[in-house]
Amino acid sequence: MITTEQTQWKKCLELIRSRLNPQQYTTWFEPIGFKSYDIATKEVTIYVPSHFFYEYLEEHYRQLIYLAIFHVFGPDSKLVYKVALIQDEEVREEGNQATLLREPSSSRPLNRAPGAIHTAAPVSDFQSYLNLSQNFDNFIEGSSNRLPRSVGQSVADQPARKTFNPLFIYGPSGCGKTHLVNAIGVRLRQMHPEKRVLYVSANVFQVQYVDARLNNKTNDFIHFYQSIDCLIVDDVQEFSGKEKTMEAFFHIFNHLHLNGRQIIMTSDRPPVELRDVEERMLTRFKWGMLAELESPDIQLRRDILRQLVSKDGLEISDDVIEYVAEHLQDNVRELEGFVNSMLAYSVVNGDVIDLEFAKKILKANTRYRRRVLNADEIIEVVCRKYKVTNEELCGQSRKAEFVLARQVAMYLTQKHTGDTVKHIGHIIGRRSHATVIHGIQCIDKKMKESAEFKKEIKELEKKL
Repeated sequence: MITTEQTQWKKCLELIRSRLNPQQYTTWFEPIGFKSYDIATKEVTIYVPSHFFYEYLEEHYRQLIYLAIFHVFGPDSKLVYKVALIQDEEVREEGNQATLLREPSSSRPLNRAPGAIHTAAPVSDFQSYLNLSQNFDNFIEGSSNRLPRSVGQSVADQPARKTFNPLFIYGPSGCGKTHLVNAIGVRLRQMHPEKRVLYVSANVFQVQYVDARLNNKTNDFIHFYQSIDCLIVDDVQEFSGKEKTMEAFFHIFNHLHLNGRQIIMTSDRPPVELRDVEERMLTRFKWGMLAELESPDIQLRRDILRQLVSKDGLEISDDVIEYVAEHLQDNVRELEGFVNSMLAYSVVNGDVIDLEFAKKILKANTRYRRRVLNADEIIEVVCRKYKVTNEELCGQSRKAEFVLARQVAMYLTQKHTGDTVKHIGHIIGRRSHATVIHGIQCIDKKMKESAEFKKEIKELEKKL
């Protein structure tokens, strides 16, 4: 007898089938078996033939599956996998492999300070907290990421080489830093299964450290991290101003580096632009390889869009791809958000995805066509404010009025464009990055000391 829940699951499959070609559906969805739906927990439980099958679905069809489930079972529904053998309409769970998998292991919270028991655990049981769906196979190469990608592959193949240790990857938000370091970690584990690889965000590291101090387990915390073969720390700029955490990380870093362990870090800016970080720590960040990830150029955005569209089973014309690639220029996350929006509208409303539909989605995006400032525009506004010429601002004169305008231009350009201090220095009279940093610090200090000057800068920003 077919239950109401089974009927609902069939509706989910019908929605999924409508988004895929016959081969995709036959290969990856016909082997799935429906187990149950728990009204209390709102959990939809399904059977899959293997752990690999589960990982493949999560990597390639996660968004499509969840949209279908949310549409049929409700927006609060949860998906639960069970690994089992499905034969002759009977389900036989595979002993220890019938594992309940609520989420990918990479998304499990890591919010407690690891204890000594974790250190002694075999490598096979070690939790790396890597996102397995972020690997080199789906990390699209382009001119903006070719060098970091190549270096990352080299590190994964041969970790702890002096030239690339530590590996410090920096770039603006959404350019693919987290994806790249996860890809390095995943490949490193494949190439060197005997090594302990750990991914941790700087924020989680901070939470762990505070927790360890409160529970008098600081030694356990340090000991655990010193046992890692490859430590990946995401968003190290968040260590700024956290003296105790940086002190702990300093000792961990020294131990790992001295003992030939690989260290990989990401940041939204290069070490020289990090504020409130001890000089000794900044020096160590620069010991190995600094690799910059730039925002994707238009060709890379096209390639990423095509990959995302293909993964989700969407059919989108080249003119839509071209239009979106031209108008969403900031980062990969915007592209992912746009594709998710198109998929949701398509699945739920059955909308045809043409150019007009794409324009409609983009206009609904709050960041659509956001004005992007450049250094020349900022310099022009600053010159008008302080009644100096462009030549005077960029020149070598040390007159107070020229210096002030020059430093304000440096400060505002760094704040509103995301340009590196090296690039800013080149634009403003071919000055060194140290001069630019000094200028930014002077304006920052003056704003803290003078409420009137701070107001002056805020009024100037409104004119940008």
